[in-house]
Amino acid sequence: MNLHHLELFYYVARHGGISRAVRHMPYGIQQPAVSGQILVLERDLGVRLFERTPFRLTPAGEEVYGFIRPFYEGLDDLAARLSPKPLLQLRIGAAELILREHLPAIMRRIKRTHPGLRLILRSGMQAELESSLQNREIDLALIPLEGRASARLSCRRLVRIPLVLLVAKDSSIRSARGLLARNPVEEPLISLPASEGVTSLFRRELHKRRIEWLTAIEASSLDVIREYVVAGYGVGLGVDASPRKPHPGIRILPLEDFAPLEVAALWHGEADPRVAMMLEEVERWIAELWPTETGRG
Repeated sequence: MNLHHLELFYYVARHGGISRAVRHMPYGIQQPAVSGQILVLERDLGVRLFERTPFRLTPAGEEVYGFIRPFYEGLDDLAARLSPKPLLQLRIGAAELILREHLPAIMRRIKRTHPGLRLILRSGMQAELESSLQNREIDLALIPLEGRASARLSCRRLVRIPLVLLVAKDSSIRSARGLLARNPVEEPLISLPASEGVTSLFRRELHKRRIEWLTAIEASSLDVIREYVVAGYGVGLGVDASPRKPHPGIRILPLEDFAPLEVAALWHGEADPRVAMMLEEVERWIAELWPTETGRG
């Protein structure tokens, strides 16, 4: 048996399917490559290891997984025991927005006092990251809450961030309320992907009000949204990230009666020193961005 093929099968079995395994692999590999190499492993063994849809290990797959699982799950402990000094590692799952817009600055601060910290980052939504916490695949999740957190996890609500619309400085649009009264709204909307917490919440609020407003431009970051608004391509969806100085070419229109984006930290059990350190730095960062009590959770 090819040992690399066995490793791929381990991740497929552990995470319940090939597509989920690809998202959790510690190195980059494409889904077709995993599928092809698993087929080679099954051909070499002469047995089928799992059913594809819905995913289910066959008896042979259960036997192979039971044999290789202790080896792969013991590698981190082995590395820690052999290391001349303890490895400080933190596994964080977070929404894409948090990974892009906030975590780099937070980690720069932590690296000053813990330069040897090894960081493992994973993006995901609430349900997926809650599952990762319960399976001990990550240590901490930083996410917009889209519902109650699992009772089996510790939860700290961090901040409630108001949603806003962004318009060019010379725009004739004076208020979000006036714009949304033009139902359906014809102005081009520039927003993050639908999977982002900001966009998901905004869509729910529009649906409650029976307002139709299609996204014209899907952008990868809030910075990109701001640049396209300034260039005159439409109205941007963002969050109130004061006290950062607003872009000189933009006016901010509060969405006053819209629910705010609620961001929380989730972890399993008691917060160990690594998680506590991260939470402390996250809360310090939040206090700088949203210093007033109206913005805090």
